[in-house]
Amino acid sequence: MELVNCPDCGEIFVKNKFRDTCEKCWKAEQNAYDTVSKFMKKRENRAATMLQVVETTGVAEKIILKFIKNGKLQITQFPNLGYPCDKCGAIIRTGRLCESCAGAIKSDLQVHEHEEQRKKEIANRTATFFTHRD
Repeated sequence: MELVNCPDCGEIFVKNKFRDTCEKCWKAEQNAYDTVSKFMKKRENRAATMLQVVETTGVAEKIILKFIKNGKLQITQFPNLGYPCDKCGAIIRTGRLCESCAGAIKSDLQVHEHEEQRKKEIANRTATFFTHRD
């Protein structure tokens, strides 16, 4: 049993593996989810953007992003919703990085691997030394 402060309101609560906030904040989050879910289930709202969802429901973008990231809100049904890339903040729909950031990291890794291979080749070469005697 671990006592921690709620990250939302600061109240002390017993942390468990199912909730990362106190009971009061958890209930408020559930109410927010219900509000967003009801809004998004209507056929005419399925193409709503994040800004439209926030403005219409009154639920903070941070909380909606939490619903998306933890899988409560499936964005496959909502073509205009996404979440920010962990590196640059561009809006993405899958994974943790946008294609541009993932490509840059892959490129950097390839350069690093090439350099490591080159260092190994240099280290494995046998050196021949010639001396000149008079």
